[in-house]
Amino acid sequence: MSSLYTRSKEFTRNRKSQSDSPPSSPSPIAKTLRHERLSRLDTASSTPDTYSDRPTGRSSAYTRRENRLAALSSRTEDDSSRDYKKLYESALSENQKLKSKLQDAQVELVDVRVKLDKVAQQKQEKTSDRSSMLEMEKREKRALERKLSEMEEEMKVLAELKSDNQRLKDENGALIRVISKLSK
Repeated sequence: MSSLYTRSKEFTRNRKSQSDSPPSSPSPIAKTLRHERLSRLDTASSTPDTYSDRPTGRSSAYTRRENRLAALSSRTEDDSSRDYKKLYESALSENQKLKSKLQDAQVELVDVRVKLDKVAQQKQEKTSDRSSMLEMEKREKRALERKLSEMEEEMKVLAELKSDNQRLKDENGALIRVISKLSK
């Protein structure tokens, strides 16, 4: 047990951090390395793994590693031949264009917000004006209704007064006739 424990301690694995993980779109280097790993897996699965094959497998792994390192060094030479100043200037100009677009969008956003605030304020004023107008109209309507009911009452009283007046005139005329007959 102790020999297994020490051996497992020697072969502990380190976890990769997120910065070590490949980007979402693999680079050409990552693609070739993946291809090489897959080809190694294919060859390893096709040949039986015995104790006698291990030394030759190690030597071939060393040669494959040397081949990969040689390929990587040739790629770095190709990368060094790129013109980084042009790349930097193009990235800088692109950043400037994006910054100007962002500023334009921010200015437009401020304008739209100001217009929206004005419209909201006007709508608020209109609704407050409408509500005050409605209240005034309601008051006027109530006042007119009161006046109308008062006038209707006065009309009833006036009609009664006219009928009383007519009745008094008739009585007066009858009394005048009676007096004139008596005086004759």
